[in-house]
Amino acid sequence: MRSEFVMISKIIILTIILIVFCLSSYTLAERVFFSEGFNNLDNWEPLYFKEIDKHTRYSIIKEGEQSYVRAESDSSASGMVYKHEFNIYDYPNLKWRWKVTNIYESGNAETKEGDDYPVRMYVMFKYDPDKASFGRRLKYGLAKKMYGTYPPHSTLNYIWANREHEEIILTNSYAKEARMVILQTGIENTGRWIDQEVNILEDYRRAFGKEPPQIASIAIMNDSDNTGESSVSFIDFIEVYK
Repeated sequence: MRSEFVMISKIIILTIILIVFCLSSYTLAERVFFSEGFNNLDNWEPLYFKEIDKHTRYSIIKEGEQSYVRAESDSSASGMVYKHEFNIYDYPNLKWRWKVTNIYESGNAETKEGDDYPVRMYVMFKYDPDKASFGRRLKYGLAKKMYGTYPPHSTLNYIWANREHEEIILTNSYAKEARMVILQTGIENTGRWIDQEVNILEDYRRAFGKEPPQIASIAIMNDSDNTGESSVSFIDFIEVYK
């Protein structure tokens, strides 16, 4: 009788453990849209820019069980875009870890000539022609004819700037639809891994004064085409979550 009681107790405990494990796994899957550890670049595709022929080089570095992406720029510019879009209202939070070896001496987030960064994290918001004004439909239609696809409706650029600025959110010198959000500046933290965590919804509202489009995607970039300088930067992981 005692042995039967022990067996039933074990079965009950095992069942509870399995239920808790399944619920935890389900909760984690629901909470995180994606978590990129950069074992490879299978989930990413290149982002090139018209009239910029020299591209930044992206590669995977592995050190034991650790892996991360390396971005090397030399008077060049190109990015990497995550292949899957997400609903910004379902998954408004973004965190990552990055490192730079140096900054651009002539970099300046307030000028076209200085609009280069050793590392930046893009959040690109999808353009929807059905919700656009006539003027914007015309403008974006012309852009699609030139590039083969619509440009983003708007973007947030989280940047490592080379200098301090009076404001931490700036309008991009090339495109008023892009806002530059300064997270790191100068050389103080170069050579060190830095963890960043942001709420995209809150930052968009602060930057644009309105609600963002629903669908967004993530991109990373190291660019130096304006300054003509060079740098190497690294990103360890990226996570988009509730």
